[in-house]
Amino acid sequence: MYNNKKILAIIPARGGSKGLPNKNIKPLCGKPLIGWSIEQAQASNYIDEIFVSTDSAEIASVAESFGIKVPFLRPAELATDTSPSSEFVLHTIDYYRSQGQEFDYILLLEPTSPLRDVADINTAIEQLLNHKTAKSIVGVSKVEATHPTFLVNLSKEGLLEPYLGEMKVLRRQDLNDLYFFEGSLYLSDINFYIKEHTFYHHLTLPYIVPKYKAYEIDDIVDFYIVERILELKLKNIL
Repeated sequence: MYNNKKILAIIPARGGSKGLPNKNIKPLCGKPLIGWSIEQAQASNYIDEIFVSTDSAEIASVAESFGIKVPFLRPAELATDTSPSSEFVLHTIDYYRSQGQEFDYILLLEPTSPLRDVADINTAIEQLLNHKTAKSIVGVSKVEATHPTFLVNLSKEGLLEPYLGEMKVLRRQDLNDLYFFEGSLYLSDINFYIKEHTFYHHLTLPYIVPKYKAYEIDDIVDFYIVERILELKLKNIL
């Protein structure tokens, strides 16, 4: 609890993964991938309840080994490749309300972003709950190499043409700062989420993370990159 507001953390972990099979329980620096997010949530004094949303009995068993109760598996219709994330979030909220439990804020922690830490979670909570008008906060990171100014199309003749503006190369320090949604955390006023079905809207704050924390694990290359960064982080090199 923070500022007398109760917070429910949801860690979503489907069993199916085409890019990297069983990625959510794949061992990463000594523990299953999902274990990193579970322990980060457990380390926060602001989080009142942690729920792992999964359609996999195997993932549920791993979550329970970290002390997390998984009272039910996510229904199959909410665990397809095309199922909007809002559906399982709302389903989880409905479950807790059916049990007589009400929360003020909902926090989503993707297991595929293990480079966040408890300080990121706590700081994001503080920033949102201390803000006068914002209703949500999401992780973002500064666009660098992929800045739109550096992007080009191929013409019908196979020649390069600018995606934006004119064909010129600018110095990075001359570019406007842009940010991308990096996926490490999502936090929202729960009633506003029920109304909007999204964390992204005109009342969303940015939680800015450095480049190295913005890596997400979607395939084996991502996994090895994150593994090496995490090894350096554990040695206090990052």
